[in-house]
Amino acid sequence: MNRATWIRAIGMAWRSLVRQPARSALGVLGVAAVGALLFDMLLLSHGLVVSMRDLLERTGYDVRITASQELPRNGPRLRDVHRLLETVSALADVRGALAVRFADASIDRANRTPMSVSFEGVAGTATHPWTVTRGRDVSRDGEIVVNSAVATAAGVAPGMVLPVRAACTEGSESLPPASLRVTGIADFPFELTNENTIGGTLDTITAACGGDAPDEADLILVTSTRDADAAVTAIHRARPDVGAATNEEVIGRIERTGFTYFRQISTVLTTVTLSFAMLLIAVLLTVSVNQRVGEIAALRALGLSRARLVADVLCESALIVGAGGALSLPLGFALAAGLDRILKRMPGIPTELHFFVYQPSALEWHVTLLVVTALFAALYPMRIVARLPIAATLREQMID
Repeated sequence: MNRATWIRAIGMAWRSLVRQPARSALGVLGVAAVGALLFDMLLLSHGLVVSMRDLLERTGYDVRITASQELPRNGPRLRDVHRLLETVSALADVRGALAVRFADASIDRANRTPMSVSFEGVAGTATHPWTVTRGRDVSRDGEIVVNSAVATAAGVAPGMVLPVRAACTEGSESLPPASLRVTGIADFPFELTNENTIGGTLDTITAACGGDAPDEADLILVTSTRDADAAVTAIHRARPDVGAATNEEVIGRIERTGFTYFRQISTVLTTVTLSFAMLLIAVLLTVSVNQRVGEIAALRALGLSRARLVADVLCESALIVGAGGALSLPLGFALAAGLDRILKRMPGIPTELHFFVYQPSALEWHVTLLVVTALFAALYPMRIVARLPIAATLREQMID
């Protein structure tokens, strides 16, 4: 069929939908609902991976060094850290390196009740893994920055002294508090939702721990000069006893272990929503065709071709899916924002990590799947129109 024929088919399909507004509205709203869920499942399938990659890239570190392939707090610590930092920083493929040690600690709230905090201690030539929003960054031992949650709960501001009780190993709970001066309020990119975090130098956290495990760190963050893979190769060559991995390798490990569940959920829900959409549209179109069999037979008798009437049904399906698909996008974004806030309440989720992340490929898949849905949903009604016996149908309509 030529372009003019398709335009007339679209016009006839539109008039058919307008004549039955309740049925048409039901189809559009149904497609909008399942389309919004479908769009969200496509965002969820790769959202965590995309968000994690973006978070790692924004910090500026593209290589991480650990004593093993385990995650920082689960594996053994790096030892002789300052010498390791000197070795790594001297490599031509490395721009800067930063050792990071984590410890648990507690401080007193404004009402004098204790509050648990996560203590980060750093040393090296690279930039600190936090962004100061008020005050200044730490410049010497004995100084710390705190996140806004700690500043509010403890009632502290830049320039004030905060007693910190570190609990670095078993039996260290009885350590006396270390009086540390707050120099600024900072955002920590990898802090967990509702986590209380403070940061200072590696020597500061070692002193707060009573000198426990000096010259040790959980990991070293590295910024390469040009190529992360080249930096990893150089690190392995200089220090084969430690493990080094690029951001892509780290994301690959997490994707194979931690994010598989969300991808499976996304696949299952996508299949269910597409099946429901196809069934809904197929039922609505079939009802519409069965209500208009006499009209369709009369049009065939007047000379309209079988292909033209089949195209009308296909265009009707395309209009329902197109209108519903257009409405599904704003609904999907709104639903994704709400679901993201709910899922981020799960323990162990960084504040800056998101489950639903927009990416052009998700929109492309969304459009493609809706087009396939419109086509398959119209197959059975198109078959009814194509095989409709003209004479027998007209005779039955006259008898009725």
